[in-house]
Amino acid sequence: MSSTKPRDVQVLPIATDTTVFRSRSWTRLRFEIEYALAKGTTANSYLIKGDKTALIDPPGETFTEIYLDALQKRFNLQEIDYVILGHVNPNRAATLKAMLEIAPQITFVCSNPGAINLRGALENPDLPVLVMRGEDTLDLGKEHLLQFIPTPNPHYPDQLCTYDPQTEILYTDKLFGVHICGDQVFDEGWEIFQEDRRYYYDCLMAPHARQVETALEKLSEFPVRVYATGHGPLVRYGLLDLTKAYRQWSQQQTSQDTSVALIYASAYGNTATLAQAIARGITKAGVAVESINCEVAEPEEIRTALEKAAGFIIGSPTLGGHAPTPIQTALGIVLSTATNNKLTGVFGSFGWSGEAVDFLEDKLKDAGYRFGFETIRVKFKPNDTTLQMCEEAGTDFAQALKKAKKVRSQSVPATTTEQAVGRIVGSLCVLTAKQDDISSAMLASWVSQASFNPPALTVAVAKDRAVESLTYSGNKFVLNVLKEGNHLGLMKHFLKPFGPGQNRFVDVATAEAENGCPILTDALAYMECTVTNRMECGDHWLIYATVKDGKLLDNEGVTAVHHRKSGSHY
Repeated sequence: MSSTKPRDVQVLPIATDTTVFRSRSWTRLRFEIEYALAKGTTANSYLIKGDKTALIDPPGETFTEIYLDALQKRFNLQEIDYVILGHVNPNRAATLKAMLEIAPQITFVCSNPGAINLRGALENPDLPVLVMRGEDTLDLGKEHLLQFIPTPNPHYPDQLCTYDPQTEILYTDKLFGVHICGDQVFDEGWEIFQEDRRYYYDCLMAPHARQVETALEKLSEFPVRVYATGHGPLVRYGLLDLTKAYRQWSQQQTSQDTSVALIYASAYGNTATLAQAIARGITKAGVAVESINCEVAEPEEIRTALEKAAGFIIGSPTLGGHAPTPIQTALGIVLSTATNNKLTGVFGSFGWSGEAVDFLEDKLKDAGYRFGFETIRVKFKPNDTTLQMCEEAGTDFAQALKKAKKVRSQSVPATTTEQAVGRIVGSLCVLTAKQDDISSAMLASWVSQASFNPPALTVAVAKDRAVESLTYSGNKFVLNVLKEGNHLGLMKHFLKPFGPGQNRFVDVATAEAENGCPILTDALAYMECTVTNRMECGDHWLIYATVKDGKLLDNEGVTAVHHRKSGSHY
């Protein structure tokens, strides 16, 4: 795929009376964390033409002009009866307003929370809207009797899936999607998308795993041939496997014995984006997140989450110099419910000032809470570097919660099996990676050559390592092999704890490799690598990478090795 391709709209019939409009961007659209793999995306919209016509999920303003142009070349917009919205956000307002100017006869169809958001986004309290609940149907004729399934979660409290029994297509909105752009409409060879789908799940769905499980139960009642997703290829061939994977991934989250309550409100989506990045860092460290949008959550829901959580994090925008009322209400519940031995954290975005963030920090400090990371203050929209810092803050928070338990488990003598596993010796290396403005590194000893032709290696990366987010398929890194007798300084440097977003390479001699990643010039040798595949292995990812180039920096040196006494820890 070429990043120089212009945005376009791919139009194809996919079933009886049903057409997909795939608005395609071959480059990353925005800074939100679920787009971080930078493989482009598609915004999928669908048109069902029975006796009446329904349009499902028009895209956001990025695609408004090209989408409406493609639509009008094939259909008369004034013949569209309904526009069905799986969720409503301000980004869609421009497209919907433009459509209404051409086709004022449209009736919108959405959930009740969606109707409230829609009337606000379009600044029209009298907008014609059909509110759909679980028992409601919409008859388009020609046996297209649409059914509706509310599948809300804290990030998308208005999410609504639509089912067409005539074609057995389930329009899933955010569920089962993936941010990847290509010519493939359906998921032939679906296994190649699985890594990207897992990343999408981890970013968007993992913080709401309990609600995802509820949605899966609701959707299981319908005989489905195709998931018509909001993003990426439509799911036909891998439907059963992806559904099973969603269940497994959700079970992994809900079965964790440690959880964090992540409470937030978001005026323009920026604070929600920060919350999403923090949640991603927590979940990758093996701690569950109970994400709570306090603008829609009931007080009892907040109270219950706080009572069972080992720690809590609260985030707020600043509106008119103050925290919005839902945040102030949530703070009152926090102070009356959460004991002050629970770890906490504060974050927020703002336009001109950040009084709400300061207010939350001061109140929690006065109440005697300990903070798991330095308060995060972001002016306007976050960028990639900010989101990486938020993810690392979330991981640090989760690791702090797990630390006492881990120390207790290590105080128990190693079993004979663990002692035996610990005798596996590995080369001491430092993996270094850089992508755009983000760089990271880690000390690695679980490294092995994997093939002669092509020259390739494997390296195990713990899920909670900061560098993990730079080791997806297609990413590049340098593996620096340390030299015996000259390794202690580098080893100690990369073993020390780094703060969220902290530069790992301060006071370290480096050069830039051809692939853009740092070379440690005091290493014995280095290899420039490209990730080809990843395999999930318990609490690690096993990275398979081909070696594109390399160099021995010291002909007389010997590789430093790592000897362990136990296979239960490094």
